[in-house]
Amino acid sequence: MFTGIVEELGEVVGLDADGTSARIRIRGPLVTSGAVRGDSIAINGVCLTVTNVADGEFTADVIGETLARSSLGALRAGTPVNLERPLRPDGRLGGHLVQGHVDGTGTIAAREPAGSAETVRITVPARLARYLIQKGSVAVDGISLTVSALGDGGPAGDAWFEVSLIPETLARTTLGRKRPGDVVNLEVDMIAKYVERLLAGRTR
Repeated sequence: MFTGIVEELGEVVGLDADGTSARIRIRGPLVTSGAVRGDSIAINGVCLTVTNVADGEFTADVIGETLARSSLGALRAGTPVNLERPLRPDGRLGGHLVQGHVDGTGTIAAREPAGSAETVRITVPARLARYLIQKGSVAVDGISLTVSALGDGGPAGDAWFEVSLIPETLARTTLGRKRPGDVVNLEVDMIAKYVERLLAGRTR
């Protein structure tokens, strides 16, 4: 379990893909401090299992399902990534409950300055849009953010949501570098999915 509070801006050292899976190597001196094989680390919001640790770097295997649901397959050497270790039982829940199980991807549609902050609009698949509410939580590339606005796009448009990024988020995460057209990983609030499942059971 994660909180969506990015600990470190790491860097992709290499990614070897064979068409159905991939092995990724990441540099992240902070998150690898004390890490051992079998530990979990979230990369851009995707929970992966550490297979090797050495000299401030770690490797992880990415299966086909993860490549299909996330943007990890598009990473290249030198690409910055958001890194977070799992929440400790005695730790603070600074963001919201994040599983590291990406539900799908969205695309940055626009970004506008808002004083010292920025407003970012992200298009979202209709199947995920129903889980978003204004002032609710969403994880974007593993970053816990608050939905500031929503839109269904109308008959011919895509559903979208907006988030506001403070200077700290812009400086310490990949969202400070993303541009319109870039793809981001999305994880909606798991509580909403549980509620939907429970209510569906009542109608049967």
